[in-house]
Amino acid sequence: MIVKCLEVGMYMANCYLVWCEETKEAVVIDPGGEGKRILAEIAKEQLHVLYIVDTHGHMDHIGANAEIHSATGAKLMIHEQDASMLNNSSMNLSAFTGEIQGSRPDILLHEGDEISCGKEVRLKVLHTPGHSPGGICLQGDGLIFTGDSLFAESIGRTDFPGGSYQDLIDSIKNKIMVLDDAYVVYPGHGPATTVGYERKHNPFL
Repeated sequence: MIVKCLEVGMYMANCYLVWCEETKEAVVIDPGGEGKRILAEIAKEQLHVLYIVDTHGHMDHIGANAEIHSATGAKLMIHEQDASMLNNSSMNLSAFTGEIQGSRPDILLHEGDEISCGKEVRLKVLHTPGHSPGGICLQGDGLIFTGDSLFAESIGRTDFPGGSYQDLIDSIKNKIMVLDDAYVVYPGHGPATTVGYERKHNPFL
């Protein structure tokens, strides 16, 4: 499984291209902006994108949904509790920066669902509310994409509509910190880290 990170948009959100090296079937996680740049990388790597997955419904993670969706024909996926945010500028926080016309989701995700691409990509959906009601993480073999739940030495904000500090801490402790220390953490912003490092050094935990 190959993982490539692109920092996109004014808020420098991490968009991840994840693909099976043999089949080139791919998942795009959090296409938050700069759709043409994301599509250029997809073309460069000769990927066949099957799914677009939003870890949550905030503007900096969904901004290029429509462009990638239209260009690739991939199925758009988001947790059922954040689906209404895609076209609600107040909830996705785009009301004051230019409203995002998000695509309608093709598939609503739930705890325990698995997203599969090719022979190598298997991502398990972990529902991790707190930053948003339908926030998710995606657990793979030795790695986890944490969206805006967990960052290197930090955690996501909880002061947005639907946020809850206690829910977020519970989500991190019960869904992420139970993993082995060696798990690589790919967050929604900033550098990658590991579960073990965050267990020792994250001041919120």
